[in-house]
Amino acid sequence: MLANSTAFAKNDSVFSLSHIETRLAAHLGATVDADPSMPQAAVAIILRERERRGETVTDVLFIRRAEKDGDPWSGHMAFPGGHRDPEDDSLLAAACRETEEEIGITLSVATHYLGALDQQRVEPRLRPRGMLIAPFVFKLTEAPEFLLNHEVAEVVWTPLTPIAKGANHTQEARIVGGQHVAFDGYRINGGHFVWGLTYRVLHAFFGVLDAAWRPPNQGAA
Repeated sequence: MLANSTAFAKNDSVFSLSHIETRLAAHLGATVDADPSMPQAAVAIILRERERRGETVTDVLFIRRAEKDGDPWSGHMAFPGGHRDPEDDSLLAAACRETEEEIGITLSVATHYLGALDQQRVEPRLRPRGMLIAPFVFKLTEAPEFLLNHEVAEVVWTPLTPIAKGANHTQEARIVGGQHVAFDGYRINGGHFVWGLTYRVLHAFFGVLDAAWRPPNQGAA
């Protein structure tokens, strides 16, 4: 397990939905100056609060993508979302449509929109060019009834606090170009490994919640 170089303040109120909502309301998500021909995608970070042993816990929702040959994100843990289609009025609309298609949640009904994070430019492996990713944050306002499509194998809720504090930060080897390469990530419920783009988006999210937050000591013992 890898230690966090700079943890959040000891007061866990920074993980409350009220604090998250306040921080996102004041955050103007940065946009990427990308070529119009660059593919665009959007993801939804869905949060909920629940009571656990007398305390309020904030959970974040991940999906495990179905295994698919040729898909650079095959089997990965991710946030629901996907490519922007021509009929989508905006990247936010794309996040909402993709989320409903993938897990059956209508975000405009079941959640309250909290705000946008900074857009990310990524270079997916096995893809000839870069991609723009736009993350949007929502809080759940009613109990969801999931309906997973063929692209999603599983939905996983997990507490946000251990991730943000680096308590479950670790490494896992993945095969890249025929070689085993160690990647940093977070080990969550059921042994799932959150890494890559989703790992990067999480760090952008934590940076909005606390300007003093720093990533775990990547690669440290």
